[in-house]
Amino acid sequence: MTVPTSDPNVTVRADQLRKLYNVTEKDPGFLGSLRAFVRPRTRTVEAVKGVSFALSGGEMVGFLGPNGAGKTTTLKMLAGLLHPSSGAASVQGLRPHKRETAFLKQITLVMGQKQQLIWDLPAQDSFLVNQAIYEISDADYRATMREFDEVLDLSGILSKQVRKLSLGERMKCELAAALLHRPKVLFLDEPTIGLDVNMQERIREFVREYNARFGATVMLTSHYMADVTALCKRILVIDGGELVFDGDLSALTSGPGARKTVKLQLARPETAARLSAFGELVRLDGLDAELAVPRSEVSARAAALLTHLDVADLTVVDPPIEQVIGQLFRSGGKVSPDRPAEPVEVPA
Repeated sequence: MTVPTSDPNVTVRADQLRKLYNVTEKDPGFLGSLRAFVRPRTRTVEAVKGVSFALSGGEMVGFLGPNGAGKTTTLKMLAGLLHPSSGAASVQGLRPHKRETAFLKQITLVMGQKQQLIWDLPAQDSFLVNQAIYEISDADYRATMREFDEVLDLSGILSKQVRKLSLGERMKCELAAALLHRPKVLFLDEPTIGLDVNMQERIREFVREYNARFGATVMLTSHYMADVTALCKRILVIDGGELVFDGDLSALTSGPGARKTVKLQLARPETAARLSAFGELVRLDGLDAELAVPRSEVSARAAALLTHLDVADLTVVDPPIEQVIGQLFRSGGKVSPDRPAEPVEVPA
């Protein structure tokens, strides 16, 4: 069934998506188990609470949030693995939960902590199974494998049993298997988890190349912020099942309410209480300290630091994106507006 959309360029749409689970609760011990068997007690957990967004064709979007925020549940609803409790979703104009052939041939879901390859067989055997499932011609299969080999360097590992592959080798094969049918929409859930830095960059380059070559829409979740900053200009942030931010990644570091990090090298030790008068104390390690201050107050705070403290060196930098996202979580997704610089009250 086709879902009407107002914008023909939209490939993925979530409209007030909600997902509820009934969770069984049990008291500890044998008596608790017996009571749960005789008279089970359940409660309803709302994993996703009315999430709405739209992704355009060819867009790469980061989907961020702490553990348990609802990221994977949302992706599973968009991939058709879960039926929404309410609301609606459309991908390429189709209802995901119906799992129609036309839908399945246009999407893929890669989960870094799950595998689709057959454990005791060589990876190339799983590829042949996918070729048959997706009805890929021999010519298209060979052409796709040549393209993937150029970027992922698959030669030499396809004939090895999957259980004998390293984690990085297996992840390369997982990606290749998931993209053999050249899907137009990619849902990537922690695709680089557990990989070393070099392999993470290899996977990022492959996703970037695939997006450029096939114009695919990519929705990426990752706890490695390097994945997001390297691939995505736009981010969605979900916390407690609710979408708390949808916008340009740079807006978090340069928009109203953004903060700067002031790095200090002190000439003599200072107390945490005294340093906290100049901003939020992020780190204090001997004579080295870092403060987070509102962007609009950087000049005033830096001048006050140099006036009231014995400072050997002072540097102002943008904070790591991990710190920015963490602050967004702590504030419930609210980015406070800029305000005039306030006077600094310095403890004696």
